[in-house]
Amino acid sequence: MINFNGIIVSQDANILTQNRAFLYGDAVFETVKIIDNKILFLEDHYFRLMSSMRVIRMEIPMNFTMEYFEEQILSLAKNNSLLDSSRARITVYRNDGGYYLPLSNSVSFLIHAVALENTYYSIEDKEYEVDLYKDFYVTKQLLSSIKTTNKIINITGSIYASENGLDNCILLNDSKNVIEALQGNIFMLIGNKLITPPVSEGCLNGVMRKQILGLAKKIYYIVVVEEVISPFDLQKADELFITNVIKGIQPITKYRKKNFTTKVANQLLQLLNEAISVN
Repeated sequence: MINFNGIIVSQDANILTQNRAFLYGDAVFETVKIIDNKILFLEDHYFRLMSSMRVIRMEIPMNFTMEYFEEQILSLAKNNSLLDSSRARITVYRNDGGYYLPLSNSVSFLIHAVALENTYYSIEDKEYEVDLYKDFYVTKQLLSSIKTTNKIINITGSIYASENGLDNCILLNDSKNVIEALQGNIFMLIGNKLITPPVSEGCLNGVMRKQILGLAKKIYYIVVVEEVISPFDLQKADELFITNVIKGIQPITKYRKKNFTTKVANQLLQLLNEAISVN
């Protein structure tokens, strides 16, 4: 028997009592965007998931191929009539048993999906204000670059942003350098130089980050680099924007007393939509 919300019930009534994702955050996940019966950037998502599973010593089932990954996600989206435009999340967790030391490295997975309003990426013409989140810092290590279910810094940072009337916050690593936003990677334009922090700084190895790094090289006057960004650099920027697979590109229009333009963000958005329509 267990106590669940003040009621004594059978342990079997709550499947989370042994679930390692619930008990220890022993899980990794991928969030994908589906449009027109297709998972965008499928290969990048699949290989990042496989890499994440290897990093935390999960066994990868023999049948867990890219085709299987695709089939499982799209079959759920089809069943729920979500093939036109939706977001889906696959969470892979280590199976029940053990405490910190698991009894097995075998895995199970869970997929869920919800509808999205827009098929292609767009940028809303409105103010988007951010500030630094300094209550906690992200450690500069490999685990920080993969998508585990331990996102407590992102959660507390989101609460902080909401309490202070902000649209987002910028996270710092333990060297006090800028690494990313709460919901995506960050890019900074100074002059003709587009900068994003290297993954070695502790930022997420984002799928959309990879796409933007490639697309930006197609803009003839832009030089693309991966360099350390300090909080002081943000005040010098001409543009700041956030990237993730669901939103695409989100320009930051205001940081403290500094306002930013959105020219390159809009150019990249056009290139991004062209790329996904071709593929």
